Amino acid sequence: MKGHIGFSYIGLLFLLLLFIPNLIWTRKLPQGYTSERESRILLFFERLGEILTCCCALLFSDFNLRPWTSRTWWLIAAFFLMIMYEFWWIRYFRSERSLSDFYSSLLGIPVAGATLPVLAFFLLGIYGRVIWMLLSAVFLGIGHIGIHLQHRKELNPA
Repeated sequence: MKGHIGFSYIGLLFLLLLFIPNLIWTRKLPQGYTSERESRILLFFERLGEILTCCCALLFSDFNLRPWTSRTWWLIAAFFLMIMYEFWWIRYFRSERSLSDFYSSLLGIPVAGATLPVLAFFLLGIYGRVIWMLLSAVFLGIGHIGIHLQHRKELNPA
């Protein structure tokens, strides 16, 4: 489960599916959005996870297509989650772009804009049997999902 070094076109595709809507988002921020008051610990995990996930996605050829095996279902599931992520973005861009829209759920998945890509990259790690991607996705999930949950909680204090 260590991974084979080499370019991954599947990893590049996943990163494009991740980055393109995020670039559009920088011009369509939710009303009232701020990154102030984010936990430094969660921010550290998020940044670490972002860097490691991007590097793993591109540098391990284990994510590329290969003959069908039962592991192929993990790749299909990962792609499905990325497609759901794109649908979440479409719904956000068509909305009023409020904070509650940005931290919304999709099909029962909480803070879907953060959760779906993290889960997709984790499943990609299972498919490729790359422990480094699994760890990267865990770090990313702790930080990214944690920050989104923190912001959502600020919107709806219990």
